[in-house]
Amino acid sequence: MPAKISDFLKAFPPFDFLEPAILDDMAKHVEVQNRPKGAVIFRQGESPSSVIYVVRDGAVDLYREDDGEQVLIDRCDEGRHFGLRSLLAKDTYALTAIASEKTLIYAIPEKIFRAVAEGSPQVLLYIASDFAAVFQRRRMIGAKNASSFKEDGPANQTFLLLEIQSIEKSKAPVVCSPHGSIQEAAKIMTAEAVGSIIAIDDKQCPVGILTDKDLRKKVATGSVAIDSPVSLIMSSPVFTVHPAVTVADVQMAMVKHKISHLCLTEDGTDTTPIIGVFTEHDLLILQGNNPAVFMREIKRAEHISELRNILLRADDLLKQYLHQEVAISYVASLFTEINDTLLKRVISLAEDRVAAEGLKKPKEGFCWLGLGSEGRKERLLHTDQDNALIFEDVPVSSYEETKKYYLHLGKTINDLLHSCGLEYCPGEMMAGNPKWCLSLSEWKLQFSDWIMEPKPLSILHCTVFFDYRAIYGLGFLVHELTAYILEIIGGQKIFLSHLAKSAVENPPPLTFFRDIMVERSGEHKDQFDIKRRAMTPLIDAARVLALQNSIVGIGNTCQRFQEIARREPSNKALFEEAADAFEILMRLRTLQGLRNSDSGRYFDPSELSNMERILLRNIFRPIQELQSLMKTRFQLAYF
Repeated sequence: MPAKISDFLKAFPPFDFLEPAILDDMAKHVEVQNRPKGAVIFRQGESPSSVIYVVRDGAVDLYREDDGEQVLIDRCDEGRHFGLRSLLAKDTYALTAIASEKTLIYAIPEKIFRAVAEGSPQVLLYIASDFAAVFQRRRMIGAKNASSFKEDGPANQTFLLLEIQSIEKSKAPVVCSPHGSIQEAAKIMTAEAVGSIIAIDDKQCPVGILTDKDLRKKVATGSVAIDSPVSLIMSSPVFTVHPAVTVADVQMAMVKHKISHLCLTEDGTDTTPIIGVFTEHDLLILQGNNPAVFMREIKRAEHISELRNILLRADDLLKQYLHQEVAISYVASLFTEINDTLLKRVISLAEDRVAAEGLKKPKEGFCWLGLGSEGRKERLLHTDQDNALIFEDVPVSSYEETKKYYLHLGKTINDLLHSCGLEYCPGEMMAGNPKWCLSLSEWKLQFSDWIMEPKPLSILHCTVFFDYRAIYGLGFLVHELTAYILEIIGGQKIFLSHLAKSAVENPPPLTFFRDIMVERSGEHKDQFDIKRRAMTPLIDAARVLALQNSIVGIGNTCQRFQEIARREPSNKALFEEAADAFEILMRLRTLQGLRNSDSGRYFDPSELSNMERILLRNIFRPIQELQSLMKTRFQLAYF
């Protein structure tokens, strides 16, 4: 039996990372459990058992229980494991597990699995990536609900993505008889302020639906008399669904049948009484935290207060995505779109405000630059602003007037962003600062000075300004600036060595005794600085190596590592591990920030579980290897 168990497990992650001898030894401790259909393996809210489950044959459904109702979240079939997150995090089960058919399960003792995991970097990386939802590499299949993040506020009552969110409520149905007149039905619709009415039979079962559209097309045009029976123009039969239907089901039904109304009945058929109605409008309201809805609302916003409220709601959406273990790369991409849409709207409002003040807009255009994390498309939390402005070259005679306009515009945009909830940059690296609101020629000269004379302050500026991105305006200004920068760097190789030296100044965040390095003094004494100690070394390394490889148009740290890996196959594994590590750190920092309503930069390592500390320590290894690579490549020992 152990041989059969070992042979089965080796085909599925994370067990496929284990050496055969280790897997064979673990298999000796596995308990085989037969569960009949409908058997409850564990329930939501229960303390975890001492085993991790793997489905051998059959299937196990995972449900979330809300107010006595079960919502299907996931189905685990052959080879899938479940119960891992709660056990390792020593937390209660977040879901209920029920065998959906006769099922054979392997139960692996937690102590045995933990010992194996702690001795295998590959398994630890799998778990870390599972925690961070890094699904795209190394055959990693992410188990749902693998996050230890919890939110105690009312927003946690659903915390389900729309694909699996149930329709908990619908408006009470407004009904009429199919034999009554159209005029009577119209009067009821007017009194109830609804756009549709359901025709029911004597048993309260739905037989048809009459809508505003029917009244306009068939009655208002004179085609049908208002005293005709409802049955003459109603749509029949109606489309019905069960009360426990999900949002995804509603969306699919409406698209498939090209309808905008659904009737909820007791058993989901038209032979039982109607209990509710669901419309396209209801769906839109339910999707109030949908990114597409956010962006539409942003584009229509007329006041900064509206934009601020949308950003606050976006935080709830961010929590939902992280709780549901959506890949952080996808989340970052999504929120970049939201942030860019908001910024463009703010700039538009700022231009209107400046115009109302009587300032004449120059004929020369401009481009708004996002810097730092915004430039890299990595900003998820409401960190401080980092931005700049570049405008077209102008004749000397009109320079002062042009500069004055764009400087005022930049300051207005900074102020409006601050009103939205984005703090001012403490170092004043913002477009409202005369130093960072420059013409194209001035920006070229500025970068030339930094590159040709790489003093410490110049290198510091480069770590921010080299991660720039055009967000609004004339993109060709940025393209021209980028081409100029790469040309100068090509003739000034020593500059990259200065940049590389700066990148390795932050050592791997472990002490000699492999404890996580914390701040020794100051406001954050005994706290871990995840930005400076872990994320910045990866960001800096990716930037230097990207410049060395003349990688243009890719500013995101993970994407930079992936492109570098493609160009340098000899170091592919290291660069891919670095990309994995950064995604994990990015997720962890975001979770900390949402928990504490701050930037997530500092936290106490003692609050982490032993497994979390091990995971965190193991993702530091690529940092050390990257720094060793750069020290050798750029000959920093002789620099």
